[in-house]
Amino acid sequence: TVSWARGNRKNATDAEKRMWLALREKIPGTKFRRQVPIGPYYADFLCFSAKLVIEVDGGQHGEAQDYDTRRTAFLEAKGLRVIRFWNNDVLGNAEGVMTQISLSLWEREEATKSRKGEGA
Repeated sequence: TVSWARGNRKNATDAEKRMWLALREKIPGTKFRRQVPIGPYYADFLCFSAKLVIEVDGGQHGEAQDYDTRRTAFLEAKGLRVIRFWNNDVLGNAEGVMTQISLSLWEREEATKSRKGEGA
């Protein structure tokens, strides 16, 4: 629900706050949304135009691998690409994380260009 997503945005972890700030500063031309409902799940961050979901995972996700696997499969079936980062990577290596995200955005853009050129 919208209220659940709103609550999660207000109570974001330090890593989620850092990610949000970094996305806005380092990739300003790309629109991301936070805590986006997709079916029965929520994406931490979604760039709809690039069909890219970014997940920021804490230690609890080590114990929830089956759930994360089902969730990722659901999102990928919707045509979304999912990339995951551990909290400590976001907090300790934000530059490296942003490089990976930029690369993922570039790869999606190149794939889109390639598909558009196929029909020409």
